Amino acid sequence: MACLGGGPCSGDGGACGGRTQRQRSSLPPSSTGIANTKLCCKCQERDGVAKANQTESLCPPCLRSSLFAKFKLAVTSHAMISPTDKLLVAFSGGPASRVALEFVNEMQSKAQRNADASKEKCLAVFQVGVAFIDEKMVSQASSTEACRAVEEVRDIVSSMGNPSKELHVFPIEDICSIDTEGSDGKDRLKDLLDAIDDVTGKEDFVQYLRMISLQKIAVDHGYSKLVLGLCTSRIACHVIAATVKGQGYSLPADVQYVDARWEVPVLCPLHDCVIQELTMLCQLDNLKTLQPLKVHQPSVNSIISSFVALLQEENPSRERTIVKTAEKLRSFSFNKLVHSIDKLAFRRRHRLLRFNCIESTSSEALCAICSSPLEKSGVPCSNSELEYSQSEMVMFRSVCCPSCQFQILPEEPLDMERFYSFLPQSMIRKANGDVIADQNSLRDQIQDCLLSEDEDGA
Repeated sequence: MACLGGGPCSGDGGACGGRTQRQRSSLPPSSTGIANTKLCCKCQERDGVAKANQTESLCPPCLRSSLFAKFKLAVTSHAMISPTDKLLVAFSGGPASRVALEFVNEMQSKAQRNADASKEKCLAVFQVGVAFIDEKMVSQASSTEACRAVEEVRDIVSSMGNPSKELHVFPIEDICSIDTEGSDGKDRLKDLLDAIDDVTGKEDFVQYLRMISLQKIAVDHGYSKLVLGLCTSRIACHVIAATVKGQGYSLPADVQYVDARWEVPVLCPLHDCVIQELTMLCQLDNLKTLQPLKVHQPSVNSIISSFVALLQEENPSRERTIVKTAEKLRSFSFNKLVHSIDKLAFRRRHRLLRFNCIESTSSEALCAICSSPLEKSGVPCSNSELEYSQSEMVMFRSVCCPSCQFQILPEEPLDMERFYSFLPQSMIRKANGDVIADQNSLRDQIQDCLLSEDEDGA
């Protein structure tokens, strides 16, 4: 039997003490110098039943402590939550959004206890609301399953305890009927999706409608910030998918902790947590989650998700490596919250995270559909002939990113005209506003070079 020492064995004085491979494998872990994998690697007291980043065994309390520490670090280092905020938590029923809601509720409950214990009784406590987008129109689920999902969401929110949280259930088809009198949102949404031939484009368009719906809820009910359960695993899939779809320029905007390009800034406090840990926490803490209603069809997104999952099985740090690599790209000016902070806290945050933002006083041109930043070369040229020589549909196409033009917008003029007529008014207003703003911006830049009416006549 081979000796494990790698060289000549000389009994008890050899490299392995004369033990064979079979004998050494039967010894207790402590005698081989390897830590006992059944114990939690953090506290070394309780049995480890879960793995942090799929590499280290943790007991349930230590796993929860580790995830909450990542959550709290993201919140504090980016000043995401202030006592006067009114937060809207986007809840889909999955493990990530469920943990996000649980951790936000824990922070709110602690702040409430501190306020109640304060002698002055004047400490402010941030408010929390929950938004659930009902997507039965874009899924293959029956109406019974969809109604059951809504009731389960109501039960989850009502079980959160005090302070109470308002629940907003928003059918996704309603975003297509807003500001349109006498129209049925269901029919308009169906016509919109039927006009998109690409499966990936259709899937992405539903995602954009979801974000618009969340923004609509936040604006209408006075919420100051929107919390998403976006985790490392989702971001890793998005990094590769965006690269494949040709969205490399706008990619840095989507992998940060803060996204303030929207009217209500978006926060991602679970940015550093992987979905395996979040799923395990839900199981260990008996946090109720929902089964997804949508049946995934073969698309670029689903293929990449399977690919990243396979990479994660081979190397547990792959997802985090992908995200860390993408974070090296220079972020945009809207990837940070703008508010007054003391210099000490500012320096502390930058020592922790070393934000590398593009300092720009001008606003970025954003795609009318997905709100991705547009390259300067992709922004339409602004001149007086644009308003008259180009139709509204052509103007709308010109303020969309190449990915949306390729995957979502129809090629045929008649199909494009029909598609444009069913678009949510918020997208159309945004496109028109961007064109006008770009025209005004360019006119201001070349104002000194323009001739006045008298000079032109002369």
